[in-house]
Formats: sequence, structure tokens, C-alpha cells
Amino acid sequence: MPNGPAESSHRVTLTNDGPILLEGPVEVVLDDGTTVRSDRFIVALCVCRRSRSYPWCDTSHRARARKRTS
Repeated sequence: MPNGPAESSHRVTLTNDGPILLEGPVEVVLDDGTTVRSDRFIVALCVCRRSRSYPWCDTSHRARARKRTS
């Protein structure tokens, strides 16, 4: 429920060039239907798909700097 009690909500933080940060614990359902779980306090979800531990972010997005055009 979007406007339900605060204790049932979880904070999601969007970052500019990095992962999506979620307050844990979380369960993530992958494209193939498998479910993975993290009990961490803050969970970083990969959005660039470069992570070797996908869906968890391993900061692989930092390896390639974006080219800026003038």
C-alpha cells in the first residue's frame, strides 16, 4: 500500500552513476525466476549488468569511465 504505515515501507535510493540502494533485507526475483536473498542492512542492486555477482553491485561500473562529448 503506497500510503500505508511507515514501518511497512523500505527506503530506495537512486544514485547517478551507480547501483540502486535498498534498505534490507531483500529478496530479488531474477529473469529466470530464481530468487536470491540478502540480509544486509543496505543492499546495492546492480543496474549496469557489469557485476560479476549480479544482481548485487560489485562496483564494476567504475571500471569504465563515460566519455564526455564537448
